[in-house]
Amino acid sequence: MGRRKRNKLKVFLISILIFAVVAAGTILGIQFFTKTGLFRVPGVVYYDESLNEDELSILHQIFTEEVDLDKDVYISAENSLTRPELSDGEFLEEIYVPVADFYDAKAGIEVETVAELIPNCDCGYELISVNDLDSSQKLLKINDKYFLDDFDAGAMFRKIVFKSEKYDEEIKSLVEEKFTKEFPTKDNVLTFAQTGVTALSRGMNTKLNKVGDAKYFAEKIADFLAGFDLTHTSNESSFSSSASGSNICSDKRFIDTLTAIGLDIVELTGNHNQDCGDESARETLEVYKENNIKTVGGGATATEAAVPLNISQKGTNITMLAYNQSTGGATLDNTPGANQYYEERAAADIKEAKDRGDFVIVDIQYYECNGYDVETESTVCDYADSSAGDQVGLFRHLIDLGADIVVGTSAHQPQTFEKYGNGAIYYGLGNLFFDQIKWPGTRRGLVLAHYFYNGKLLQTRVIPTEYDSNMQTALMDEEKTEWFLARLAGVRP
Repeated sequence: MGRRKRNKLKVFLISILIFAVVAAGTILGIQFFTKTGLFRVPGVVYYDESLNEDELSILHQIFTEEVDLDKDVYISAENSLTRPELSDGEFLEEIYVPVADFYDAKAGIEVETVAELIPNCDCGYELISVNDLDSSQKLLKINDKYFLDDFDAGAMFRKIVFKSEKYDEEIKSLVEEKFTKEFPTKDNVLTFAQTGVTALSRGMNTKLNKVGDAKYFAEKIADFLAGFDLTHTSNESSFSSSASGSNICSDKRFIDTLTAIGLDIVELTGNHNQDCGDESARETLEVYKENNIKTVGGGATATEAAVPLNISQKGTNITMLAYNQSTGGATLDNTPGANQYYEERAAADIKEAKDRGDFVIVDIQYYECNGYDVETESTVCDYADSSAGDQVGLFRHLIDLGADIVVGTSAHQPQTFEKYGNGAIYYGLGNLFFDQIKWPGTRRGLVLAHYFYNGKLLQTRVIPTEYDSNMQTALMDEEKTEWFLARLAGVRP
């Protein structure tokens, strides 16, 4: 072969080699630096064994065969007893709360680890999603934390974790909508505390003259009650300059007791608000207005007394109705007094509120039970129908008319409670503030702590109170609370 031919062949072979190198480099670049190419290894989705079946089902719907990932993604779940701090790629997937039977007296459960919270036996409670919580169950505390008061504890918090080198580029848009969820928080749950009879009078007037500060009577419970969005009491006595140690009239300084507990709503269905005369009753209404305290169930005239209280806060609409069906105190004309109960009007009031879609609370000043006993724990007044008339029949009838909750606000001793129809009845709340210290029963009261979320009643928590010989009201301790609630629930109709 001539030199010229050999040179041509050499040039040809070199050209082929150069072309092969360039082609190979191009192909390799495409394989490893783009999402195309025959030899590229795609990202893999790794599912941790901590994920449950429901979560896996959702994830499999997201990460289908059509989803092409460049980097691996690792997905896991974690449980904790406190609300987790969330970083990129972490989502609060669920909140589980422990619930028991509506009538269960226990307040809560104690656990050391989150694993202990998941019952594998008949432990008297079950874990449910907080979004399935409703008022037919009883929410329990965990390690003395009540979720609807705390929101950062009192539950099992479950988060989903996505880890990938390209989380922002590849994973975020796929999972963000599915795993971003809304749960109850302090900002969207309306809390409403209803309390029983308040009569800042008689012996309390005498005591006030000794201690000099009306906040004294509330100092052990003020922070608790003021912590609710709304706080209510049924006040039976008007402010009057003639208040003494022997009448049911209130020293004017007692407004400080009411403002100390953060009072927002005062019910005026009681039968003693006119004890110190019409002028004192009218002046008392002005005092409430000056302190931004709304009234219900009473007023300067019969027309004013009959006006329902409409509440609209945090996505919840409530109509509160209050009537006097007892031994006196109602206004029938242009004088101040309580709102007299009439069957037709009550039925119309409830229907109008329900037609608007409101949650309806009806308070009734009923006939009092006077089964007081100094020496022993009298249980006579625990029962509904322990006083004149058909208390059970009337209260249940109001539920049948459409009320969601019916509350008795005349009993000076707490009475039983029950689920009935589509609602709940609390027959008597006892005393919040009064001077009846010589009878064990009248020292006690019940706070109904209502929790509303998006217009739905999540819970009504029944919280007993008790005042001492100094007439200072405090929360009942947990051991006594369980004993007392079991006692009341045990005599329900």
